[in-house]
Amino acid sequence: MLIKDILNQEQPLSSIEVNGWIRTLRSSKSFSFIELNDGSCLKNLQIIVQDTISNYEELGSCGTGTSLNIKGELVPSQGKGQKWEVQAMSVEIVGECGSDYPLQKKGHSIEFLREIAHLRPRTNLFGSVFRVRSKMAFAVHRFFHERDFHYIHTPIITGSDCEGAGEMFRVTTQDPFETKSHSPEDDFFRKPTFLTVSGQLEAEVFATSLSRVYTFGPTFRAENSNTTRHASEFWMIEPEIAFCDLQGDMALAEEFVKFLVSEALRLCPDELELFNRFVDKDLLERLKGIIERPFKRISYSEAVNLLSNSGEKFEYPVENGTNLQSEHERYLTEKHFKTPVTVYNYPKAIKPFYMRLNDDNETVAAMDLLVPGIGEVIGGSQREERLDVLESNMKQHGLDGRDYWWYTDLRKYGTVPHSGFGLGFERLLMLVTGISNIRDVIAFSRTPGNAEF
Repeated sequence: MLIKDILNQEQPLSSIEVNGWIRTLRSSKSFSFIELNDGSCLKNLQIIVQDTISNYEELGSCGTGTSLNIKGELVPSQGKGQKWEVQAMSVEIVGECGSDYPLQKKGHSIEFLREIAHLRPRTNLFGSVFRVRSKMAFAVHRFFHERDFHYIHTPIITGSDCEGAGEMFRVTTQDPFETKSHSPEDDFFRKPTFLTVSGQLEAEVFATSLSRVYTFGPTFRAENSNTTRHASEFWMIEPEIAFCDLQGDMALAEEFVKFLVSEALRLCPDELELFNRFVDKDLLERLKGIIERPFKRISYSEAVNLLSNSGEKFEYPVENGTNLQSEHERYLTEKHFKTPVTVYNYPKAIKPFYMRLNDDNETVAAMDLLVPGIGEVIGGSQREERLDVLESNMKQHGLDGRDYWWYTDLRKYGTVPHSGFGLGFERLLMLVTGISNIRDVIAFSRTPGNAEF
């Protein structure tokens, strides 16, 4: 029986069996107290072991991390702060834990715990992070399922560079250390292939057939950026909607963020309380503000003017025609508006080829949703549905139209206005946990120079 379910029992149980790992063990000659945890929830279950069990002396030599199987009786607890405890009838030592076990009762730094990522889920902090991650993944699927979206599995291996930045990982069976040169035709797929940076282009295929679709899977960026916000492997959620313009796209993105934050508060109250106490003391107030306050929408030009006239001293100057930096985004959400902000209509020169050109011929129908504490959490756009404009955009970005023949076909055969966005799942988790480094919300981080575990 899981500890989560045991702690929610309404009546004592004369017979119970529970498995888990020792968090703490206090022993005397006649009895021992064990705090047991099985990962199903943040709280531990107290086990009382009398010296009458056959292997009591052996139990006394066990330390933190030892795994146990315990059979006994669930009774009201005599101690404060807990409803139940287990009076053990038998204790089986399933797996002993060596004396060099690195997780002890004292606090450990997050940097140290990254070095033992195979053990860090056993800590209160990281056990909570990954329970939240699991529940948020199910919340994502629930949101789209309730709105009649179809879940699409897009390829991990691709020949298309969706973002046009070229920061992709090559997939090849050829020996990179051979001096003999090979042509792409000699390779496994008979052409250059890469790990995907986005499932968007393929999602557009299905949106123009099934109307409402979304992807949720791993993506990869070979960007040599060693910051707290970037990873080489991360998960993306990408809905795509036919017969939808930028206004509809922004509305869906804002609804999505509000839903996920509300689900985090509903499903993970104990974990979020832990984060609020030990990670970010403003977390709960900030999350409740996201739900309760209306989001603000401003154009890119309005945002630049506001930032330029703010009187703030930014590390990166605010310049029209350049991307907003994280410090600019956080100023808008945390200091000026004090609420999430959706910025739209960006200069076409700083956005990818697939975004719809506005009538001014200078901006595209793009949007970024910015949230307090993080900055950008969602980026999206209305897609360019006009074939001639799309082909012109591709030429300006130096893309060979022959590589995207199937993508341009969508504009030839029943084209429709359509829109979508991408939400970085790890960015969402940083938002709802208050964790400031992306390496700490993904089980085994992949960053430049690091591919351990």
